[in-house]
Amino acid sequence: MNAGTDIFFLLQVTGHPHYGVPWGQDRLVPIFLATLAMRQQKQTITFHSAAEMLDIFGMQQGGSQYRRLIASFQRVFGATIFFGTDTQRENAAVMHHARFNFMREARIWYSRDPNQGTLPGGFENEVVLSDEFYREITTHSIPTDLEAAKALSCAPAALDLFMWLSYRCFTAKARERVSIFGDFGLAGQLGSADYARPRKFRERLERWLDLVRALWPSCPAQISSDGDYMLIQPAVALAAKDA
Repeated sequence: MNAGTDIFFLLQVTGHPHYGVPWGQDRLVPIFLATLAMRQQKQTITFHSAAEMLDIFGMQQGGSQYRRLIASFQRVFGATIFFGTDTQRENAAVMHHARFNFMREARIWYSRDPNQGTLPGGFENEVVLSDEFYREITTHSIPTDLEAAKALSCAPAALDLFMWLSYRCFTAKARERVSIFGDFGLAGQLGSADYARPRKFRERLERWLDLVRALWPSCPAQISSDGDYMLIQPAVALAAKDA
């Protein structure tokens, strides 16, 4: 930050009026869509059946699970993400904002019979990623472990930490030190403002790290001795080694 300049960062997620804001396990949807887009090498992702979708998303077979998955798609599809910066300089105010969506189009069928594989005419589930999302995952793809993401699906905070570490360790050029607290600290990035007391958040962070290490034993991350920083080193998450 330059002298005489104040920068304010904005991140706002607006949910659809009927479906609401994405939450909890909904974060799995963009993770898996990005993974499948890279696998299929196309912006339009197809699923042949409900059973295949549930299997890909690591969910049990059944109508209730499929309805739950569809609800997640609806919340993610209906959400709009606004982000940008407001910069107050000495003589002028500069605003830079952008709008982002994950999907441009989604056509997903549902049958009351969970064993039904296809619809007459070979109708497939089809999701078209937005141009911005597809461009981002193809130009800045980050290797990660899909199976690990599935395993952490019931622990959203640990999943967020795993994805964050996958990104930061992959892009790191050398040993790095990331502030845990403060305006741009890890606590804020993980959306953990509820843990007002630093000691409580550190305890939670240690537990999440234990879960991450159980799936990624070589993860080069640790909390500094003073408890104020996350120390990381260059590394690639598990699945990238077998990709």
